[in-house]
Amino acid sequence: MKPSVPILLSLNGGYVDAAGYLALHGLFTTHVTGNFVTLGATLVTGTSGALAKLLALPMFCIVVLGVRLLSVALVAKRLPALRTILALKVALLTMGAVLAIVFGPFDSGDGWAALFTGMVLVAAMAIQNATHRIHMGALPPTTIMTGNTIQIMIDLADLIRGVSAEAGAVIHSRLSRMSASVTAFAAGCAAAALIYAKQGIWCFAIPPLVAACTLWLGESAPENVQGAS
Repeated sequence: MKPSVPILLSLNGGYVDAAGYLALHGLFTTHVTGNFVTLGATLVTGTSGALAKLLALPMFCIVVLGVRLLSVALVAKRLPALRTILALKVALLTMGAVLAIVFGPFDSGDGWAALFTGMVLVAAMAIQNATHRIHMGALPPTTIMTGNTIQIMIDLADLIRGVSAEAGAVIHSRLSRMSASVTAFAAGCAAAALIYAKQGIWCFAIPPLVAACTLWLGESAPENVQGAS
């Protein structure tokens, strides 16, 4: 897999999360645990979007479950599991963009149009999360930056205290990959905010294009599923 692919995945992860948060009344589409916090705030302040935040977690879980089963089935049949699942993500992001552009901007996060759009985007990013754990476990996470940031700080601390040349080479390689992932995610968030401020709901036209690039750039990789027999 080309190095540009995980960078684009991280870029898209940050972009979709920020765009969803801005356009869908505080809905996190990429890392759904944040919805517990915004749900509490929504209930206290009386703003809209509580239903979408409640539905995000079960939707996320169902999609991850389905991706795992689909991956195992495709690998068993010697079909291209990774490319098939990434193509499904492109389709969902495209559907989400069409829904957002046709029905947005959304006056309420609890209306059926906003709910449908939000759940489609949650499903798309659940696929990216699951794909990383199943097919790209050796790469830094492309959607949740907490673990990457913790590891970066630990590696920096180890370099400061001094390690062997061999360990240092491993640390520098890992730092390079994880720093690139965090930077790309942050850039995606910033880009989404800027484009949303200028173009509004049309900002959702970009994620399907970025996702299509990852599909196009992806080279043939071993179609194994971690943990599968």
